[in-house]
Amino acid sequence: MIGTSPATLQEIEQRVLWLATAIVHHANRVRPNPEGLKVGGHQASSASMTTIMTALWFEHLRAGDRVSVKPHASPVLHAINYLLGELDGRYLTTLRAFGGLQSYPSRAKDPDPVDYSTGSVGIGATAPIWGALARRYVRAGEGRQYSLVGDAELDEGAVWEAVLDPMVAELGEVCWIVDLNRQSLDRVVPNIGATRLQGMFDAAGWQVLTVKYGRLLEKLFTLPGGPALRRRIDEMPNPEYQRLLRCTAAELRVRVPDSPELAALVEGLDDDTLVAAIRNLGGHDLDALGDAFAAIDDTRPTVIFAYTVKGHGLATEGHPQNHSSLLTADQLGELATRVGADVDEPWARFPEDSDAARLCAEVAARLRREPVPAPPVVTVPTDFGRTPGGTATTQAALGRALLDLTRSAPDAARRVVTLCPDVSSSTNLGGWVNKVGVWSARERVDWFADDPETILHWRERPDGQHLELGIAETNLVGLLGELGATWSRWGEPLLPIGVLYDPFVERALEPWSFGIYAGGQSILVGTPSGVSLAPEGGAHQSISTPSVGLEQPGCTAYEPAFAIEVEWTLLAALAQLGRPDGTSAYLRLSTRPVDQSLAAVPADPAARERRRRQVVAGAYPLRRSPGRPDVTIAAMGAMVPEALAAADRLAAQDVAADVVCVTSPGLVFDAVQARAGRASADSWVLEAAFPARRAAPLVTVLDGHPHTLAFLAGINQVRATHLGVHRFGQSGGLADVHRHHGIDADSVVAAALDLR
Repeated sequence: MIGTSPATLQEIEQRVLWLATAIVHHANRVRPNPEGLKVGGHQASSASMTTIMTALWFEHLRAGDRVSVKPHASPVLHAINYLLGELDGRYLTTLRAFGGLQSYPSRAKDPDPVDYSTGSVGIGATAPIWGALARRYVRAGEGRQYSLVGDAELDEGAVWEAVLDPMVAELGEVCWIVDLNRQSLDRVVPNIGATRLQGMFDAAGWQVLTVKYGRLLEKLFTLPGGPALRRRIDEMPNPEYQRLLRCTAAELRVRVPDSPELAALVEGLDDDTLVAAIRNLGGHDLDALGDAFAAIDDTRPTVIFAYTVKGHGLATEGHPQNHSSLLTADQLGELATRVGADVDEPWARFPEDSDAARLCAEVAARLRREPVPAPPVVTVPTDFGRTPGGTATTQAALGRALLDLTRSAPDAARRVVTLCPDVSSSTNLGGWVNKVGVWSARERVDWFADDPETILHWRERPDGQHLELGIAETNLVGLLGELGATWSRWGEPLLPIGVLYDPFVERALEPWSFGIYAGGQSILVGTPSGVSLAPEGGAHQSISTPSVGLEQPGCTAYEPAFAIEVEWTLLAALAQLGRPDGTSAYLRLSTRPVDQSLAAVPADPAARERRRRQVVAGAYPLRRSPGRPDVTIAAMGAMVPEALAAADRLAAQDVAADVVCVTSPGLVFDAVQARAGRASADSWVLEAAFPARRAAPLVTVLDGHPHTLAFLAGINQVRATHLGVHRFGQSGGLADVHRHHGIDADSVVAAALDLR
């Protein structure tokens, strides 16, 4: 190796700064913009990270490490990848253009290596924590998991939910680097509270390192008057410090001294040294950063607070409104002159015989990873061949189906991993947990193993398949997404299933959606759901989750009515995980006991398979009237018994009613779009469930917002009434609550008669 000489490393740092700035400049001031819309980009935010990322990539990073880059520093990542030969130069002019470099780092869409998608504040920062757990779970490789975090990002609650989870304190491979530039989007933050933040990390068991001052300031601190200079900088408020960055040397000589000894020190410094000293923070000092990286304790998570200047090295340096500001053409030219770049050839690489070029080549070789092997195909059965009887709930059917999987397909079952935020027993996963055990990095003693009254056995061991986090849904789905990405990171597909109370799905929606965007394939189970959880009252009765499932990209949502449908839809969803063309799924389950004979599962094998295919495709005819129907009742989930009861009562009044069970409104909607040529999906389910020859006025009913099924009326252009829940619920018995919301059998009958 040629070694990373300070001069060579600084030359690379300056080139990275130039490239990151030029990428944003070209997108906004050079590339044609016929619409006149703001393109955006963050030159100042990138500049504050340039030294940190240069030091990390070119001195300390190893091939097994993974890095989550703060969203607004994406141009720095692309600049580094370009210098390392990982990004074709033609993309440097495509920031935020269609098909080009994404606004924020995207693992799925950017053309260069991105370890973690970021952009949703707080979610990208915590992703490496869950990536570390996922890597440990599949026992794949080694390496640190870095998060490059903006200081304002620490305002997000998701950050602290992750930091405080008991599992995290054991993850020594996790390292966060906080870009402490003390500016947010709108202003200089008056008091960033660094000491308080450091104490919070320390209390959570993290190693806390601080890189506050660079070598120049540290040297000045040893001179006469140096302690007064340190005290002055330490004690001044953030806005005052930021104002000094905008001052000339002459102005600094007036503003900085507050004592005779400090005045004497300042007087003895030349102008260049004085100006450089004010901005000589540790986050812009390669040596100081190197010392911090070398001090990382790999036995516990580490956070490094690196003091920086937003816009460091740019004409906008330290300005309180520089967040989205752009350099002028003249300012860009001045930057080019200072860093040895050429405005006319902005993308020029280092000369091949230069030390900088050789170092780039060596680093590229050091960081080069072996291609991820193609994941093995996980074979999941489609049907266990069992027909549930008696009375059961769809929630309980989930636990039964998982146990059946261990018997029918043990190879697939071994790849299943379940997660809960402290609700395993209350969501009927007790049998599964007893069967497969709880995952832990090391085996722990089960002190209740010999207690005959203990029903749920908490056996923690490295081969357990259930993970229990604290009561924080954001953590649950963050880990769910990373477990769902192991097929693409290490060629080891998992079948992750996260189970939480359905009313809290919306709390978890943003990180779960972001995990899907980043390529994590998983199953989210919301249970119990709806107002059918009657005695719990409005706080625990979900209303809008059916439409959430309908609208979520990259996800198939199911709301089964019967236990057999839970089995079929769960198996279908599992079969779509851990593969390049895979998708996620959301299952909305209920605690409502339902007579399973109402499912009328065909005994003939061919007819049974036909029913299964229709269930998985989104809808099926549960009951057909002898002739052409007078009305069709389309019901979903827990409301199917009401639909059937209403059909019986209508028949007694000589009103013929078909009953269609909708298992996935999203899939049915896709079929409608496909029939119109607006989507690529199978449309055969429309003819199976809603054939034109049986078109009739339509009543839809579900335990959720009625608009979820309202589109069904457009399949055959019929008159319709849509029943559902559109206001907060009440505590009470099931019959009372259903009547209150107008989704009981009486309401269905009345709606059908009104449509005749």
